[in-house]
Amino acid sequence: MILGMTRALFIATAVSLFACSAAPAQQASSGTDAAARVGDRVITNKEVDDRWRSQDPAGHTEAAQKLYDGRRGALDAIVGEMLILEAAKAKGMDPKAFEEAELKPRIKTVGESEVVTFYQSNIIQMQGRSLETMAPAIRRYLQEEQNGSARASLIADLRKSGPPVRVLIDPPRHEVELSADDPSVGSASAPVTIVEFSDFQCPYCQRVAPTIKQVRQTYGDKVRVVWKDFPLTQIHPQAFKAGEAAHCAGDQGKFWEYHDRLFANQQSLQPTDLKQHASELGLNAPAFATCLDSSKHGERVRDGVAEGTRLGVDSTPTVYINGRMLAGAQPYETFVTVIDEELARSPK
Repeated sequence: MILGMTRALFIATAVSLFACSAAPAQQASSGTDAAARVGDRVITNKEVDDRWRSQDPAGHTEAAQKLYDGRRGALDAIVGEMLILEAAKAKGMDPKAFEEAELKPRIKTVGESEVVTFYQSNIIQMQGRSLETMAPAIRRYLQEEQNGSARASLIADLRKSGPPVRVLIDPPRHEVELSADDPSVGSASAPVTIVEFSDFQCPYCQRVAPTIKQVRQTYGDKVRVVWKDFPLTQIHPQAFKAGEAAHCAGDQGKFWEYHDRLFANQQSLQPTDLKQHASELGLNAPAFATCLDSSKHGERVRDGVAEGTRLGVDSTPTVYINGRMLAGAQPYETFVTVIDEELARSPK
């Protein structure tokens, strides 16, 4: 979210720059060694960890994820520097000069339309400040994000063309329960399953939707995408009903078309809007209205919230790639890195 005219404005609520969040989150690694002894009774670290997970799933989830993310971030920085050094050496260039030359064509200048879109998508967080006032800070933030994406793209390319990189740090994995009724696209036998806990009113879910679509286009039948409802009703009052509506569209075989329409029209999620969207998609309007008005799929939406809560989800979007959690609207390059690692682990 956004607090002032400095970088702190974005950092103070960093989660909501990438995710819609109703509360902070947290997770930790488990072990089987002794944590304590009471007489002859041994209490293991795994037992303690399991109790922590059951008492505070969100806290447990983030602690383990933070530990992994911190280590992985440091590791990736070291690997990136080594790959740039090797590539620069092969071209007889100074590493800094090589990096600048490679990044220049990859970095796009942030346009006025992007600033306006960001402002409008985060209008509540602007706290009444005008676009004119907020534009410089928004532009700086978006440009820094663009610069980071460009460098990630460069490192991803160097990973493919440079010396082989094998990451040995084990990421936390979570067992996500899937149902035959969950909306999905792709084969159930795909080596990579992407499960997205999402909210149709969340602007960051809207931002990650094209990324996931790009992933599907890139990897084809190697990935399966599964939708899970996680409406943050405290801050997104229309999200729950929108989730129900998407499943009503799914009853008529158009969940994903309706999904795309809702994200393209996030300011139009009232019940009358939901019915209008269905009509414009060519759905059977009376059947859709009956489904929506009766809350036929209310329990299904609640099931998604219950499953996400069990896993410790408390912000959207939260994505699990073969059980590996990615929180927030992560860039395409981050998805590619995780998916490629998972494909490398799968049997040939």
